Amino acid sequence: MNPQETRQHLRELASNLQWTWNHRDRALLDRLAPPAAGEHPLTVVDRLSDDDLAALADDEVLLADLAEAVTALRSRVSGPPTPDVAYFSPEFGISETLPQYSGGLGILAGDHLKAASDLGLRLAGVGLFYRHGFFRQEIVDGSQGERVETHHAERLGAIDTGLMVEVPMPDRTVVARVWRFEVGRVSLLALDCDVGANAEADRAITDRLYSGDRQHRLEQELVLGVGGARAVAALGWVPGVNHLNEGHAGFLLLELIDREISAGATTIAEALDRVRSRVLFTTHTPVPAGIDRFDRDLIEPYLQLWADRWGVDIDEVLALGRDPDAGLAVFNMAALCLAAASRANGVSRLHGEVSRELFASVPGGSTITSITNGVHARTWVSPRLQNLFDEMLGPRWDDGEATTWSRVGDLDAVEVRAQRRDTQRGLIDLVGARCGTEIDPDSLIIGFARRFATYKRADLLLRHPERLAAILADTDRPVHFVFAGKAHPADVPGKALLAAIVAHGSTPEANGRFTFLPDYDMAVARAMYHGCDVWLNTPVRPHEASGTSGEKAALNGALNCSILDGWWAEMSDGRNGFDIALHDPKVGFADLDDAERDLGESANALDRIIEMAAEFHADGVGNVSAAWVERMLHAWSTLGPRVTAGRMVGDYERLLYRPMLDAR
Repeated sequence: MNPQETRQHLRELASNLQWTWNHRDRALLDRLAPPAAGEHPLTVVDRLSDDDLAALADDEVLLADLAEAVTALRSRVSGPPTPDVAYFSPEFGISETLPQYSGGLGILAGDHLKAASDLGLRLAGVGLFYRHGFFRQEIVDGSQGERVETHHAERLGAIDTGLMVEVPMPDRTVVARVWRFEVGRVSLLALDCDVGANAEADRAITDRLYSGDRQHRLEQELVLGVGGARAVAALGWVPGVNHLNEGHAGFLLLELIDREISAGATTIAEALDRVRSRVLFTTHTPVPAGIDRFDRDLIEPYLQLWADRWGVDIDEVLALGRDPDAGLAVFNMAALCLAAASRANGVSRLHGEVSRELFASVPGGSTITSITNGVHARTWVSPRLQNLFDEMLGPRWDDGEATTWSRVGDLDAVEVRAQRRDTQRGLIDLVGARCGTEIDPDSLIIGFARRFATYKRADLLLRHPERLAAILADTDRPVHFVFAGKAHPADVPGKALLAAIVAHGSTPEANGRFTFLPDYDMAVARAMYHGCDVWLNTPVRPHEASGTSGEKAALNGALNCSILDGWWAEMSDGRNGFDIALHDPKVGFADLDDAERDLGESANALDRIIEMAAEFHADGVGNVSAAWVERMLHAWSTLGPRVTAGRMVGDYERLLYRPMLDAR
């Protein structure tokens, strides 16, 4: 293999994002040179000089491994490129090196694409390319600070399709370039408005995630929905299912309705009836505040373009998103999606129930079903534990195959303890490097990492500071808390909550065992999932639609300690983790006094932590107890088949995609 062929093969391997979950490919790329934190392997490849490539020619083992990896990749991605399902989402969390995500919605979307690739589904993702991604977090004087970085799609493995799509806006047309990323067998289209044909203000439409005012958000969603639909059509794709991951891409429906009117539908209602069989809507919000709603004064000029095109009164277009409370004064994106979808689902069993109540007055709301979220196992489980599962359970564990997980009881307790100690080292080293804090490896390490929204109550344990201080001072049963996460830059209460956590870590009462780990991203998340013994989850029930961080931790052997909300409400059996009792489950949620509820549930959480520390250290400090290992094995056997994205996407295929496709 000559140097140019070597570079070509390395670029081919680094450009397909399969390396984000194929650890053999990632290890091969890492052998070139240690990448800087957050650096895409393609950057490392492109930095290789001719002399570097010539030197690689002498490494026969690496070249043989490279040839084998490229052959395997080509074989894997040689399936049919035309998707049956177009999966629309405003963000996709594939890797920290491709920072096109802000939190759980994007991580779920990335896991959905990866699982679809693993299962060989004919599916493609459709999103936006954000030049500045989401913000990077800094802690300045105890508070969150934000900085942004600039990213270039072509340096991150994107393929320029050569396509430009137009999106109508008041008094102008916005143009978006269509990039394509390869995610294993699956393509991800990403629309980018930073092109010379646009005015400077319009080039900033796709500048960053969730950072602008309402008009900026509206225009982003028009590019995602209308532009995304046009990009799919420009590629010659005719998906039988358009899957809307939340309502942000709902303006796709304007484009689909327009096509039906152009094809002969005489009314909007008739066009909508023709469209409905091709639309699936997944809602992720359990509260009205989580729904995208646009005031009529803002959205009317944008919708007037479509009213004029269809020759109808503007009220007829506004009625597509009629708000159940404000009528035509507000355009409700969830109402738009529900009214236009043949099927809709929530993301956990409890969330399905809550959604049917929340949307009871919206057409389609009463028929919302549920598919509980799952996580992509090969992305989140530590390489060492993956090897152990591959050897002891067989190759289907990552798909959630039940028979495979039934073999968990055969795992050796000594090996289970050893892999936990080994994988914890990454977290301990990361905390030491970023925070200057030393974690005692014999501690019970309790992790909390998620968006700092107030309903998630990161500060719940601080409601009883004396009891928390006693736990942190215990030398016989040492406990160390690690917190991580970001607050939205405009979320003042969320940022105050984060500052309270940071401040508590520097108090004498914290005893050096209460740490905030800054600059949360997918890499930090993996370190925490690999290193924590317990995953703490303290939302206000029923505000956690699903929550997937605890599922990732569970696959890595951490035990969940959680309020019975989201996915945990249906999967806890009392022995595969620890339930935090509600303050008074007999009282309706709306009737509880917030302060009283938080005090009660804080006390319940601290009781559970004391119980966990006693069980973890029952056989002495430094020796994870037999009872704890037994509980870990039980958690794997009961949760493993249920929390993977393989199971989740398989459910979508079996219960929603396939019936919709077969009915056409």
